[in-house]
Amino acid sequence: MSTRWRRRATSRPKAVEAVTLALLFAFTLSGVWVTRAVLDGPVALWPGIASAALACAALVRRRGHPLPVLAVTTLCTMVQGALGYLLTPLLMAPTLIAQYVASLRSDRRTTWNSALAAAAGISLTALFATAFRDPILSVINPAGWILMVAAFGSYVRVRREYAAARAEHAAREREEEAWHRVIQERMRIARELHDVVAHHLTLANAQAGTATHLARTNPEKALEILGRLSESTATALRELKATVEVLHEDGDTDDGLTPAPGLRQLPDLVAACSAAGLDVAVTVDGEARPLPAGLDLTAYRIVQEALTNVTKHAPTRHAHVRLAYAPRRVALTVTNDTASPRTPSPSGPGRGYGLLGMRERARSAGGTLDAGPRPGGGFEVVCTLPLNDRHESIDT
Repeated sequence: MSTRWRRRATSRPKAVEAVTLALLFAFTLSGVWVTRAVLDGPVALWPGIASAALACAALVRRRGHPLPVLAVTTLCTMVQGALGYLLTPLLMAPTLIAQYVASLRSDRRTTWNSALAAAAGISLTALFATAFRDPILSVINPAGWILMVAAFGSYVRVRREYAAARAEHAAREREEEAWHRVIQERMRIARELHDVVAHHLTLANAQAGTATHLARTNPEKALEILGRLSESTATALRELKATVEVLHEDGDTDDGLTPAPGLRQLPDLVAACSAAGLDVAVTVDGEARPLPAGLDLTAYRIVQEALTNVTKHAPTRHAHVRLAYAPRRVALTVTNDTASPRTPSPSGPGRGYGLLGMRERARSAGGTLDAGPRPGGGFEVVCTLPLNDRHESIDT
């Protein structure tokens, strides 16, 4: 029944407003009859009824013009006080409602100025005009009701403003969190595309340079390298296509997509580097075991980027990859030796994004990465990735 009533009240606001004002007018008329019953002297009936009707009718505009409506209802109450009526909450009901609405829709200063003006006017009228000389009932009681309603309206206004501010703050936090997620996703996509494109293009460039160098002295070897060059570019296109297809997926399904690479593709990576003229030695310490998918991809991309940097920047043609498995971590070390102690580090314009991407990948997996020149020459990348319950749960 209550739900049906609320639905009808929402669909017929004018009817609800008319019924409410009619009930309020009847409530105010009861205050008129209370005065006539309490006081011994005659009190004019029809002026009291007319002022009560005018006050209730003025409340129709209370939402759009709260302060003028408060002024009208206050004047009606003052007229009733001047006629000798006892200013009870029954008789003052229109003024109290107007004061409450004005407190809701005005600022703090306006609220209390209007409340003090209404209380002073009603109290002074009752004090000097009414035949009922009790100071509590004729002065203090009307002023107290006005001020109490103003305080309650101010409290409700402050609570609503606080709730609105909290809702706005929560919405702003959600927007900031969503934007942060977008930035993180863009960075992840940028790292993935950088690793795929930079690695394969570097190897393809190295293979093309080697083939050009051997074209006259060793044509058969040059043709063999060119054959591997097509394989490298095809692999690059496949990985790039798989990455782009993930961006177009609406859900989280991976149907039809190439599985994410991992350390199981390390032999293929070594072969591709060998075709580009880089000799890579791989050693494994400890018992090798499958890693969670996300951690496996991180480890592979770090090794791939480190070998790409060796191909682009190191004067040597030899690199060493060391995998060390421990119960709770796996360590990756990629080094390149050189006879010259002045091996340049991958820094400067266009050379810092690889190291930055490797550090971000390691940090996102909860690990650490250190990279820098070796004391005896060359360059070294050391990465430690944790194997904990979080990665196990993600993998399952």
